[in-house]
Amino acid sequence: MKETLRYLAGISGPSGYGSNSTAEQVAEDCLLPSHLTAIITGGTSGIGAETARVLAKKGVRVIIPARDLKKAGELKQGIEKENPKADVMLFEIDLSSFASINRFCSQFLHLGLPLNILINNAGIFSRNLKFSEDKIEMTFAINYLGHFLVTEMLLEKMIETAGQTGIQGRIINLSSVIHSWVTRDAFCFTQMLNPNNYNGTRAYAQSKVANILHAKELGRQLKARNARVTINAVHPGIVKTGIIRAHKGFITDSLYFIASKLLKSTSQGASTTCYVALSPQTDGVSGKYFADCNESDCSALANDESQAQKLWRQTRSLIHRRMHPSSA
Repeated sequence: MKETLRYLAGISGPSGYGSNSTAEQVAEDCLLPSHLTAIITGGTSGIGAETARVLAKKGVRVIIPARDLKKAGELKQGIEKENPKADVMLFEIDLSSFASINRFCSQFLHLGLPLNILINNAGIFSRNLKFSEDKIEMTFAINYLGHFLVTEMLLEKMIETAGQTGIQGRIINLSSVIHSWVTRDAFCFTQMLNPNNYNGTRAYAQSKVANILHAKELGRQLKARNARVTINAVHPGIVKTGIIRAHKGFITDSLYFIASKLLKSTSQGASTTCYVALSPQTDGVSGKYFADCNESDCSALANDESQAQKLWRQTRSLIHRRMHPSSA
């Protein structure tokens, strides 16, 4: 109840920010090192686009891998119009395809650029059951597996960059408060890959639990390696973006009207991502879950260390089998 009242009133938490804080406000308070490079998936619209705009305005080189390069080009033009000195680079990627992810990561690594920030922001909600070219349920493939693979392929570059520059690398996984709707018996890896009874909201929530568990386990591994890279999960809040609009029949226009006071602007929705990615207050913080620019509680399932390790092993095994079938 206290958290709800704090959210409605926009009262700041321990960080000094709250539900009403915007991405630009958070970024303005951060004095950043020069020549930072960030990759932002899902950077062509909604929260991702606002995050890209704000980081570019702060002088960060922004890499946007996108499925729709025309849309990405329009965003790039808009950012450069606002800030002629912005450094924005575009690449093609399809996060539902392991082969496409491999191509993008190889292309990026070939450039020899540093990598300081990785924001796994892209996400979809699908009312109907669809499968990727790798024969995996589409929501789980894009929201979780695709980002797991991107992180896996770019992690050593981030560790290398942090070692060379002394600047901590930061990985941010976009999650959702909806993750708490998932029960333990509904969280089955094989069923998430190929569900018998598909429900779009459940699939979305399951992918968001997986994103938190990913942050928990990778955070533990990075700490064990004494690596200067952190990973955290964030809940952006309820923002009327393409994801929410896809919930037709689940979240209707009438509910939008009733809940208008609860909805965040896109800039408010991007604030927690920017806070975790840029703020000195989150330096050294890893394996945590944030909401409204403050560390928050996640579900018991999302906090389960053994479940996080199990999911990690299952995911690594699946990706290895699909990408290296001859050695399986």
